[in-house]
Amino acid sequence: MLTNVAALLLDEVHPFELGVLCEVFGLDRSEDGLPVHDFAVVSAEGPVLRTHAGFTISTPHGLERLEEADLIAVPAGSHFMRRAYPEEVLDALRRAVERGSRVLSVCSGAYVLGAAGLLDGRRCTTHWRHAAELSLRFPKAIVEPDVLYVDEGAVISSAGTAAGIDACLHLIRQEYGQEAANTLARRMVVPPHRDGGQAQYISRPLPRSSCDTVGSTLAWMERHLDQEMSVEQLAALAHMSPRTFARRFQQETGTTPYRWLLRQRVLLAQHLLETSELTIDTIAGRTGFGTAATLRHQFVRSLGTTPNAYRRTFRGPAATSVPDVA
Repeated sequence: MLTNVAALLLDEVHPFELGVLCEVFGLDRSEDGLPVHDFAVVSAEGPVLRTHAGFTISTPHGLERLEEADLIAVPAGSHFMRRAYPEEVLDALRRAVERGSRVLSVCSGAYVLGAAGLLDGRRCTTHWRHAAELSLRFPKAIVEPDVLYVDEGAVISSAGTAAGIDACLHLIRQEYGQEAANTLARRMVVPPHRDGGQAQYISRPLPRSSCDTVGSTLAWMERHLDQEMSVEQLAALAHMSPRTFARRFQQETGTTPYRWLLRQRVLLAQHLLETSELTIDTIAGRTGFGTAATLRHQFVRSLGTTPNAYRRTFRGPAATSVPDVA
């Protein structure tokens, strides 16, 4: 049973991510029938720590407090992806996992777990902006950039900022049941479970060609996303054979014509959902998907959410929409 929780702080900690941990595990909500945790904020680098927001945090608890924790949670901090960590901190995290406790990271806190070797061979996540660098720094980690959180048993990692709430509620649901998680979510005025993942929030503009071989063809494709197009047609526009065109396209864009076109159409659909009142059917036509059902299928595959859910997320519940096609 999860009863003893410690938030492990390093210098330049981010207050919001720390606040998430305090809100979930540090408040007495026993009057609502929720569990009470023995919660402590632990400093890894002296009794007074700076936050990235310009104020300081003091705590009487040092690393020895981690030895009794069932869960050690590491919130995000500035420059976590580039800094080194005290070896005694990494040792404490390793010992925790070895004795059967769990560790949780929020956003860039994943870098601390990675430095301790706790991500090696495990699925994990972090904020989408840091995911590629996390993979480079810890090549044995299996980084999943599109999800809100990953539960690998002893090691739980979550994406940026509010995804820490999702991971914490998952833990409460796992330890105490759905009713406890729902009750806590109501108190915090947040959804007990969010659909989709990080994919819908990731800004991923497609790389443009670095030379002129397929550049003009790319520009033509962008102007005619609503039209059917084949490799043969595109090759003719580029004055190449289909095989040569496909090879040059892959070399210069890093992907195939089909995948490039699909991603560009999804990007256009995202833009129209965010900025227009067009119906899903109309957007499907303008983006070359043809039908609302096809748009929905490709949207879910790419972003993990439906067009209408995406529109509500980025425009609010009053946004004009039509029902999603099953």
